[in-house]
Amino acid sequence: MSFLTPVLLAIPLLASLGGASPLEQTHNVSVPLNPRATVGAKSVIVQMFEWTWDSIAAECTNFLGPAGYGYVQTSPPQEHITGTEWWTDYQPVSYILTSKRGDRAQFQNMIETCHDAGVLVIADTLFNHMTGNAEGTGVAGSTYTMFVYPGIYETQDFHMCGLEPNNIIVNYDNEVEVWTCELDGLADLATDTDSYVQGRLAEYANDLLSLGIDGLRLDAAKSIAPADLVTITSLFTSSPYLTQEVVWGAGQPVTPELYTGIDLLRFRYTSALQTAFLGGGLSSLENLSDLGWIASEDANVFVANHDTERGGDSLNYESPDNTYTTGMIFSLAYPFGNTITILSSYEFSDFDQGAPNGGAGVCTATGGSDGWLCQHRWVPVSGMVGFRNHVGSAALNNWVSPQSDRIAFGRGALGFVAINNDAASWSTTFTTSLPDGSYCDVISGTSSSGVCTGTGITVSGGSFTVTVPAQSAIAIHTGALGTGSVTVTFVETAVTTFGENIFLAGSIPALGDWNTDDAIALSAADYTTDNPIWTVTIDLPANTLFDYKFIRVETSGEITWESDPNRESTTVASGSETIDTTWR
Repeated sequence: MSFLTPVLLAIPLLASLGGASPLEQTHNVSVPLNPRATVGAKSVIVQMFEWTWDSIAAECTNFLGPAGYGYVQTSPPQEHITGTEWWTDYQPVSYILTSKRGDRAQFQNMIETCHDAGVLVIADTLFNHMTGNAEGTGVAGSTYTMFVYPGIYETQDFHMCGLEPNNIIVNYDNEVEVWTCELDGLADLATDTDSYVQGRLAEYANDLLSLGIDGLRLDAAKSIAPADLVTITSLFTSSPYLTQEVVWGAGQPVTPELYTGIDLLRFRYTSALQTAFLGGGLSSLENLSDLGWIASEDANVFVANHDTERGGDSLNYESPDNTYTTGMIFSLAYPFGNTITILSSYEFSDFDQGAPNGGAGVCTATGGSDGWLCQHRWVPVSGMVGFRNHVGSAALNNWVSPQSDRIAFGRGALGFVAINNDAASWSTTFTTSLPDGSYCDVISGTSSSGVCTGTGITVSGGSFTVTVPAQSAIAIHTGALGTGSVTVTFVETAVTTFGENIFLAGSIPALGDWNTDDAIALSAADYTTDNPIWTVTIDLPANTLFDYKFIRVETSGEITWESDPNRESTTVASGSETIDTTWR
């Protein structure tokens, strides 16, 4: 959506005004849009809201690619009005690729860098309107007055719908008014004029495509008649992935159903999740495909975007009881939507507030920094991206809901998730189609060398027993195998001379698989003449039998093993333990 003031912009546009009473015309005909490009196996989009091109490029390399995100969605790349507010990006001045996010060269470098990381790029685009300001200078230096954008558009290229005292949409029950009047006072392009405007919009899109853009988000698509979008997109030189912003309004004639054939941002889905997670009951989410919405294959679903998190129309980072995170877990687990968009944004204290740090995104390993939230790095979110990629189109099965705020379900024989929106933990045994084995819960951690950094879960005989934490979730899938870990402290008594060091090697990957190059170094920090001890604390798989030995490494590099036989131990089921030994 676009914004001129702190008022939501989500409106449309269509047919030629011609005739004495244009607002009496109707256009209730659904026109099939051009087929979407194939999404592929990685269908999660991360909306990097207000991130600069350079910081997106770095994040593609450092995290998005390795984590399995399929697409990154950028802010609008074209020249826009000046100002620090976030919504200035949504008031275009020209089609020069210079914005607060960077210039054309930086934009192209971002695309190429993300492609190298295996991430495709979607650009947010503004086909419906230009500015709301009467006059000014854009961020690239282009001057303009409203309805006159030198070298691009003049007055005849805009709708003048005839409403008094201005051209602003008043009645959303009149589709022609919605399609031909101004959205919050933004200069409304006459997208029904195929002689120029449609061609000029396609020219801009084709310029983006020439730089390697893989997809376009069509902002305020509801304000553009379906027939106009058909014509504009038919002029594209390739077939990018397309997703449209068409906000549903109860009883309104301009509905998402008029725009099917291209993915639609599914606002009713967003509202349903908000209601369910804030007290309406998760059990209501079992049959989303049977609610009379547009089909799953036409939907781009999301828990929050930059508009809804400001307007109170969705869960957001300030929602209570971890519901924002568990809502995203549900979205990534449940089989509804051709694509899902995860918002990566920043903290804000007022509606207009622009990005921190000049738009340069800053993340930690598992979250944000310097005012950024980096939701895409939250462990449960990135873990569930892997879950969605792995389970693919596997069918929903084994649904259970013992009470309205607790649900669990499987995805064929590939994955299983349980979500607990209750204030108390949920201990139970689940039936699953997963094969027997040891799995890592991807909500609490990852799988690393066969060891879970979070909770380990064992499936046996088609079931498993687990405690789902309060207001949280667990999720396992056949692509994240491993056993749970426990913390083991080794204390080895060994008299050494200056320069000698003690190492630990063993029969499991965490101990190097007997490879001395991967042996674990012990510390002599607590070593004294009276108490010559070497120590190390490491995480090992729980309930695991392993062999091990200590080795002495001389200053020359020569290695001496302890005498036979190998030492043997079995780790505890959970928690921590200490193993005390003496060199032999």
